[in-house]
Amino acid sequence: MNAPVTSTEDLIYSVEDGIARITFNRPQARNALTFAMYEQMAAICENINQDHSIKALIMTGAGDKAFASGTDISQFRAFKTAQDALDYEARIDRVLGTLEQCRVPVIAAIAGACTGGGAGIAACCDIRIGTEATRIGFPIARTLGNCLSMSNISRLVSLIGPARTKDLIFKARLVEAPEALALGLLNEVVPDVETLQRRATETAKLVAGHAPITLEVTKEAVRRIRRTLSREEGEDLILRAYISEDFREGMDAFLNKRAPNFKGK
Repeated sequence: MNAPVTSTEDLIYSVEDGIARITFNRPQARNALTFAMYEQMAAICENINQDHSIKALIMTGAGDKAFASGTDISQFRAFKTAQDALDYEARIDRVLGTLEQCRVPVIAAIAGACTGGGAGIAACCDIRIGTEATRIGFPIARTLGNCLSMSNISRLVSLIGPARTKDLIFKARLVEAPEALALGLLNEVVPDVETLQRRATETAKLVAGHAPITLEVTKEAVRRIRRTLSREEGEDLILRAYISEDFREGMDAFLNKRAPNFKGK
């Protein structure tokens, strides 16, 4: 069995009555993820795969403003080479792949904004429950000027189709809860955060009482049906985005709270 995983200040992990819970705990930063948080999330999923007393996993964000807003942008400041970009996307593909392959049903309880990498995390989950104030999207075309990982694009196309994927990314818009429900980005919408947490727990307990092998086999079968682009297939695309002047401009604009001036190079 893997070493036990404990809570940190930025990511809280708990288990009660066979239900595991991960809470992204950086509400002051809209629950943006550091690299350490990504790695902790992956380690938790690996532990759950070995601990058969755990029957379901709930993922949520602290507060009511955001589920998760993706990677903390300040972490990109260290990018100096092409390999930095490839290593980052390899990390995202590996971590989210580990989450997607977690053997138990994973339920995302989504309050507020769920954007960028946070929306990528939600797409890996099996059931997504939001509130009437939930908004989901990938606004990178008007913010950073980077790209989604190849696995995230594959998941999104599988989830909502190629036309809607392009519409969502090209327009850089955040989808409101009713549309997210219609598209399949959400499975259920509840009125408020209190109801959201209660409903997520009820759903986790429901699936935890069902035949675990049936759930595990079904989950893995669905995953195998969907073809995922490999990182190698998309290396040229990753480098075109992350080594561009536009990405540097987008990052600087985001950190300095100004509108970016993209030039397509």
